[in-house]
Amino acid sequence: MTALFNYGFRPFFLLAGVQAIVAMAVWLAVLHGMPWGIAWLAPVQWHTHEMIFGFIAAALAGFLLTAVASWTGQRGFAGPPLMVLVAVWLGGRIAMFPGLGVPQPLAATIDLAFLPIVAIAITPSLIRAGNLRNLPLVAFLVLLFTANLLFHLPAVGARLGIHGPTLALDTILLMVTLVGGRIVPAFTGNALRTRHPGARVAPFGWVDGAALAAAATVLVVDLAVPGGGLAGVVALVACVLHAWRLLRWRGWLTRDMPIAWVLHIAYAWIPIGLGLKGIWLTWQLQAGTGWVHGLTAGAYATMILAVMTRAALGHTGRPLVAAKPIVAAYLLLTLAAAVRVFGPVVAPMLVPITWTVAGILWIAAFAIYCAIYAPILSRARLDGRAG
Repeated sequence: MTALFNYGFRPFFLLAGVQAIVAMAVWLAVLHGMPWGIAWLAPVQWHTHEMIFGFIAAALAGFLLTAVASWTGQRGFAGPPLMVLVAVWLGGRIAMFPGLGVPQPLAATIDLAFLPIVAIAITPSLIRAGNLRNLPLVAFLVLLFTANLLFHLPAVGARLGIHGPTLALDTILLMVTLVGGRIVPAFTGNALRTRHPGARVAPFGWVDGAALAAAATVLVVDLAVPGGGLAGVVALVACVLHAWRLLRWRGWLTRDMPIAWVLHIAYAWIPIGLGLKGIWLTWQLQAGTGWVHGLTAGAYATMILAVMTRAALGHTGRPLVAAKPIVAAYLLLTLAAAVRVFGPVVAPMLVPITWTVAGILWIAAFAIYCAIYAPILSRARLDGRAG
């Protein structure tokens, strides 16, 4: 019997991989002439929305439903309640899918329901366990819901002066800064104990605090005075702090441990993306135009793939070793991000080709992930334990 609904990470990590493939395939089809089927939403807006509130939201739900259970020592979200939550997420994807003709108010209502339900699912456990340290993660869900609401409001003529996708991207940046700042050094330290016993990862210090503050400042400035020189300078300062933070984790020592070094590659895209954003907003240099995809396709997607592949192994009783096809997926996704970010700069006359190549590499990476992890996510733990 399938174990797919035994734990939150199982269905949502699988759905995140499937959504990554489907959303990119639709986007490539539109780029190559497929008729568009949503009157109230432009193709590029749909692409943005489904990558954030479809792909990233699914991965985030899988992570939170699993992590909160581990942090609080309580039973994870499972069985029929988990099935209902999966149905809500699927309903949002169907409502937003081009060509189905779902009216905007209905589509928005279905799509907006998911993140509040995730928040309702995890908040009581955190409060009962007195785990106030992780309550900010609920605030991130509130911010993402607000960003999604702001995304839908213009379709009904309402504008609040805040750009929904910007709020979403900066919220995810802050979340990756916070959570990545915990798991990257922790997992690196664990890996180094077996291969490099004398090596130590720098403990949390003022550089880490400054990097977190810089990510929060990016969000505030982008909302208050977006798109200007101040936002560019703040991004450059954040770039330096995040790069410094990453170096303190000594990622080069994990070069023979793919399941560890992929975390460092993912985090490295944060200073890359922020640096590109800084040079674009400050000096309008063409080299920085790909900054959004430096953060999204680079940092966010790679971190998601890294966490999903590692967490699924650990929570199903398997050794924490990346299979060779998964290592290939890590490299394909990294290459996809690099082509998307730097291809249009290097070959501006070949932009449609570079976009297509990047999309194909992206699909290949997540197709490998789904092929390898669908059996892992849908079967019982190897050690016979629950979960």
